[in-house]
Amino acid sequence: MALINYLTQVQFDFGAISQLQAECERLNIRRPLLVTDAGVRAVGIVDQVLKQLADSGAVPIFDQTPPNPNEGAVRVAAALYRDSDCDGIIAVGGGSSIDLAKGVAVCGTHEGPLKQFAVIEGGMGRITSAVAPVIAIPTTAGTGSEVGRGAILILDDGRKVGVLSPYLIPRSAICDPELTFGLPPMLTAATGMDAIAHCMETFMSPLFNPPADGIALDGLRRGWAYIERATREPDNREARLNMMSASMQGAMAFQKGLGCVHSLSHSLGGINPRLHHGTLNAIFLPQVVAFNADAPGMRQDNKLARMAQAMDLDGPNAIIPALREMNVRLGLPLGLAKLDVDPALFPRIVEGALADHSHKTNPREASAEDYRQMLDASL
Repeated sequence: MALINYLTQVQFDFGAISQLQAECERLNIRRPLLVTDAGVRAVGIVDQVLKQLADSGAVPIFDQTPPNPNEGAVRVAAALYRDSDCDGIIAVGGGSSIDLAKGVAVCGTHEGPLKQFAVIEGGMGRITSAVAPVIAIPTTAGTGSEVGRGAILILDDGRKVGVLSPYLIPRSAICDPELTFGLPPMLTAATGMDAIAHCMETFMSPLFNPPADGIALDGLRRGWAYIERATREPDNREARLNMMSASMQGAMAFQKGLGCVHSLSHSLGGINPRLHHGTLNAIFLPQVVAFNADAPGMRQDNKLARMAQAMDLDGPNAIIPALREMNVRLGLPLGLAKLDVDPALFPRIVEGALADHSHKTNPREASAEDYRQMLDASL
């Protein structure tokens, strides 16, 4: 049976940050913890957010979110949440800060270590309605975590896992494209390709969810049309608005599941947390599209043709070269070798990919040898 949920209330516009106090009042959040990272705080975005709150001086701030959020950071932030007697969380930043905030929303209100809430540990059923309410304010256009039901976090044992539950969907998302104006070009490109990968991979998933398919295709159309302009013209309002929408739409469609792109990037990102998730997705995406092309559901539903149409390409065969050419034009690495990924790691990457929750919703089941071939082609 298909489960179709769209639950986040989204404030989407230039200047939407002005609605923060009203959203806190709507959700009865009186003592929020603000979760962010040092970079977002350094450029003044946290100050902009705090100005919107009636009692900003009393807001505790956790600003040590790592680029790939981990269990240790969740523990520290959850302790701050409990010690400050907080009753909600405001997450400000990219997907890392929002995912960390979701981890805190669970661990700050539930007993036990983060590991027991991971999907691959059977943790979804352990997450209850006691989860702290989260208001998510994205400052990048990539993960769409502000409307997603899950968080990707690195456990103490090194595994990069999904913590998923309908209770983890932020209660409110404030999507203000103006907050992305200062995003550097390479981060714009990498996060933008992350959004595009989300739209494509969730559309390719075989699960039945027609609303998600429509949302993903429209998000792909927006992301593909505007990613170059957003990268080259960082203050272009139209480009920033459409990229933020593409990011949000990709995550709205997440409930269909993802696939081998994310199985690989989650696994490798857990092994080397310094690698950027969106960059890895951009590298793996052409190989995974090629692998999926012959899946029965892909052919039956004309999925390649429908994606090509959304990307304004001349037919399905143009998708894979177009993806590679886009990476070149954006200045992203062409392969894993450019990131100093040693092929000796491939067996560990394959092992992690096979265990990842995204592996199960790829339209074509991948074996260990299939993953190895995709890694070889991505080198």
